[in-house]
Amino acid sequence: MILPGGTLILAGACLAMVWAWFQQRRRGEADVVDVVWTAGLGGAAIAWALLLDPFPAARRILVAGIAAAWSLRLSLHLLERARRPGEDGRYAALRRRWGEAASWKFLLFFLAQGVTVAALSLHFALAMMVEGGLRWVDAAGALIAAVAIVGEAVADRQLAAFRSDPANDGRVCRVGLWGRSRHPNYFFEWLHWWSYVPIAWGSAHWAWTLVAPAVMYVLLRHGTGVAATEAQALRSRGEAYRRYQREVPAFFPQLGSPDG
Repeated sequence: MILPGGTLILAGACLAMVWAWFQQRRRGEADVVDVVWTAGLGGAAIAWALLLDPFPAARRILVAGIAAAWSLRLSLHLLERARRPGEDGRYAALRRRWGEAASWKFLLFFLAQGVTVAALSLHFALAMMVEGGLRWVDAAGALIAAVAIVGEAVADRQLAAFRSDPANDGRVCRVGLWGRSRHPNYFFEWLHWWSYVPIAWGSAHWAWTLVAPAVMYVLLRHGTGVAATEAQALRSRGEAYRRYQREVPAFFPQLGSPDG
């Protein structure tokens, strides 16, 4: 779906990714792509709010506020992680696999992330393009977003606290949410994309907002999320992580007692 302003957002996202690619060449670490991808989505949401001024301001502010809050929180978390020495294991594995072709393959990879930013940002626009005042479904969308943002923040904080303790070096985190899902951070990131579906309800194109949760599930569950992260975890933690895989669900948190 092409909307007025979409080309501008696509160009901006790709330029940001070219800048990120130069940064990874300078530092020899590709972690910056995650920071720019997340920040780019927040920026795109704000851009759509400005571009779609014929539509109600309250809804544009609501959608942009949700996206910006999610983006800012996660961007700062990823930036803190990217500043630490050492490249993320997922990208280090790609660098080894690509060998001498790594530089230009990372450029293509980064540009693909820019295209993804522009495509996913269309969901913000669709949620804004609803006539009339705010409704109960808008409140439902805001509630889903709040649960997702808080849940992901809690999961990130629990993992960071676990890893900060030298006694846990080489061990598998099962603290809090990590005892219910092997990737609660990815689950809540995916949940965030559902918040725009009820907000878009009633527009002629609301069904298109279902694309983002579907795409993000595939990416997080089978792409650069769970699959890549677990491949690295198996290399570093071996049998302890295999036992974790057998006992804890990969994505959707289990209900009830984690031991039961």
